[in-house]
Amino acid sequence: MTIYPAIDIKHGTCVRLTQGLEDQETEYYDDPVEPARIFKAAGAEWVHVVDLDGAFSGEPINLGIVKQIAALGLKVEFGGGIRELDDFARVLDAGVSRIVVGTRACQDRSFVEELVRRWPDNLAIGIDARAGKVAVRGWVEVTDTPAIGFAQTVANMGVQKIIYTDISTDGMMVGPNFDGQLEMLNSVDIDVIASGGVSDLHDVVTYKEIAKTNKNLEGVIVGKALYEKKFTVEQALGV
Repeated sequence: MTIYPAIDIKHGTCVRLTQGLEDQETEYYDDPVEPARIFKAAGAEWVHVVDLDGAFSGEPINLGIVKQIAALGLKVEFGGGIRELDDFARVLDAGVSRIVVGTRACQDRSFVEELVRRWPDNLAIGIDARAGKVAVRGWVEVTDTPAIGFAQTVANMGVQKIIYTDISTDGMMVGPNFDGQLEMLNSVDIDVIASGGVSDLHDVVTYKEIAKTNKNLEGVIVGKALYEKKFTVEQALGV
């Protein structure tokens, strides 16, 4: 199971949002490359980078910073504002290994089909859920689309990996919605990366236990708990 330390970029700085709310922001680093260096030194192979400016605006904004992070030798999983095929290609050119598409994927299934055709190994579909329904445009809008049903649809289209975020727990430091994540894991046969709510090392241990019987739990994204020093990347990798 892969540990994905998260780096969220807003206005060129490293921040965390509570439940994805733009006005609930805490800044942790002036330079987002600094935590990337820390995570790499701790043994992380991947980082999960979100361009919050891109998510809210509809196109990637902070690719210069992303290039610097990728240049460290880290594998970068990147999301935020990927709405066009040209965006996808441009982000790959910045050194990103995996690209997360959410909003456009929910709105346009033919777009997903084209991404699967061109870049199947570089694609992950981001499914961000509030009360079981998919949220889009930086989590600002909640659709009527059931998250489980959407996951099954994209899996049938050939998508190999999804990132499932429970918005209600994200940044809250209250622990993940394990029941919701298990429901997702049991509903699809493709890889699932869990996101949202990891608050202490025990949560990571619980996910590792889940991964023993749910082989499609590919990884866990960890954000605020690292920045609040609840545990370290070294500890997460060591459990």
